[in-house]
Amino acid sequence: MPSDTLSRTREILADLIAFPTVSADSNLALIDYAAGRLRQAGATCMVTRDPSGTKANLFATLGPRADGGIVLSGHADVVPVEGQDWATDPFRMVERDGRLYGRGACDMKGFIAACLAVAPEFDGTALRRPLHFAFTYDEEVGCLGARALVQELARSGIRPSVAIIGEPTEMRVIEGHKGCYEYTTEFVGLEGHGSQPELGVNAVEYAVRYVSRLLEIREGMKDRAPADSRFVPPWTTLQVGCFNGGAARNVIAGHCAVEWEFRPVQAPDVDFIKTAMARHEEELRREMKSISPGADIVTHTIGEVEGLAVVEQSEARDIVNELTGANHADVVAFGTEAGLFQQAGVSAVICGPGSIAQAHKPDEYVEIGQLASCISMLDGLRRKLTA
Repeated sequence: MPSDTLSRTREILADLIAFPTVSADSNLALIDYAAGRLRQAGATCMVTRDPSGTKANLFATLGPRADGGIVLSGHADVVPVEGQDWATDPFRMVERDGRLYGRGACDMKGFIAACLAVAPEFDGTALRRPLHFAFTYDEEVGCLGARALVQELARSGIRPSVAIIGEPTEMRVIEGHKGCYEYTTEFVGLEGHGSQPELGVNAVEYAVRYVSRLLEIREGMKDRAPADSRFVPPWTTLQVGCFNGGAARNVIAGHCAVEWEFRPVQAPDVDFIKTAMARHEEELRREMKSISPGADIVTHTIGEVEGLAVVEQSEARDIVNELTGANHADVVAFGTEAGLFQQAGVSAVICGPGSIAQAHKPDEYVEIGQLASCISMLDGLRRKLTA
């Protein structure tokens, strides 16, 4: 690997950070940039847009047209910066004390930059199996791009066997993570004067009862923790992130919305929670409608992302352990796109530069040493695929 690869990675990362790819906005300029670099490296590129036409996935391939390829995967979107106190412009990379600062530096444009920097060093004609690059949209709002990508690969008959997702793990090998299921439940009541609460349907009060049931279930999940769970905490977690409703203290609330999520450690917990809350929701709805037929409760699915299940035999884990010199793999609580690849029959593992502790925060950064370690892993992959 040429000695200037790290310098090239830093230059590319500066370019990537300058694209303000907040999930609410377009990522097309970044995707065009990445596709241009990969084409220069000899890759064939497939760009597929979302229904709005403002966002796209990029899937590029070096090497033979064959099954069994290895995917290097990362998401191009970043979380917002509004309301955060940044010391510098979040969309202009700044280097200081061995760190590269900017929104997305570790989550996860650092990994994408390393992939783009090393791509020219892979000789496609010498690769024994395909090397794929997958850069997706809207991971931060429900892994929407990755879900569309795996479906597109199935339709196209492209069958990779391994996916390495470069989320920030400090280059630790991660073989499992919890799922992430996110919802907004809306309550529509009947407004009225606060002096006659029996004549209205108080959306806030029904929402409180709904949340109370969520919290009861949360406590019960502790008793369902698998005996061999490696997660911290070892059970499925559930939390209410936002509660918003009502107009004034003397007005019967006509509307309320509750934003909540749960992170399952095992598949049966998904059905358990969804069934229990659907049953409770129907009980509350019947009660509300008995007072006002126009009252209602509606739960909107924001995102349902499968966890990455720990499996005994994992080609992806074994490859990355070999490349990094690790002799074990960990699990984490945060979610990634890895579970979607696994559900599609692709052996998946997570390993990338930077720390999740820096993600989503002001003054997000990735250490230059972490990028160097990532480049070393990718160089090892190059040697492995050409040996």
